Amino acid sequence: MRLIKLLSNLGYGSRKEVQKYIRMGIVTDAEGTVLKDDARTAHEDIRFNERRLDPAHGVVLMLNKPTGYVCSLKDTGKLVYELLPSRFAERKPVLSTVGRLDAATSGLLLFTDDGDYLHRIISPKNHVAKIYEVTLARPLEGHEAAIFASGELILDSEKTPLKPAQMEQTGEKTARLTLYEGRYHQVRRMFAAVGNHVEALHRAQMGDLTLGGLEPGKWRLLTADERDGLLKTT
Repeated sequence: MRLIKLLSNLGYGSRKEVQKYIRMGIVTDAEGTVLKDDARTAHEDIRFNERRLDPAHGVVLMLNKPTGYVCSLKDTGKLVYELLPSRFAERKPVLSTVGRLDAATSGLLLFTDDGDYLHRIISPKNHVAKIYEVTLARPLEGHEAAIFASGELILDSEKTPLKPAQMEQTGEKTARLTLYEGRYHQVRRMFAAVGNHVEALHRAQMGDLTLGGLEPGKWRLLTADERDGLLKTT
């Protein structure tokens, strides 16, 4: 792939803008040699403004999403893409969120440009656990865990029961909930079904992947081992 197309696809600018950057001499190899559009330099050896390029197709990154941000490229209000370098919203193919967290939910959010990987992560067939920390409006009554684990709970306006979910009570009004599917507003609707209301919701973990000290609003790329590890079924 020619250099102009590569950099444009990675979101570094339009083809016209990238052509200008190449003429300016800010696209180099690892040794600092200025590259031309016909350069045959390995992806990992190309530098843009002295920095390594983002990974090519198949990139996966993790964001610690704060509350108040919407998982959309085109919506009103604050968008999760505003927390990433602007080039990530311009990649081709697009960098999409792996599932969604609503504006009132914080925590671990993944992005990828690999559609097959995205669908494998969110598919209930692959049993990727999504673990949430929940704060409730009213004290837990003690029956909730059994209802969620039964595999018989049917949410309002739906016809098929939820897959069994595990709930661990961590306080009078707090719990840790593990799901293996991702229906619309599922956690909030589950607790509404047992007569409670979610006041705060945070996704703490997916599979074995945790935020690991990543501060709210910050992001990082996943390693190959982390990316592949998410697809190991439980």
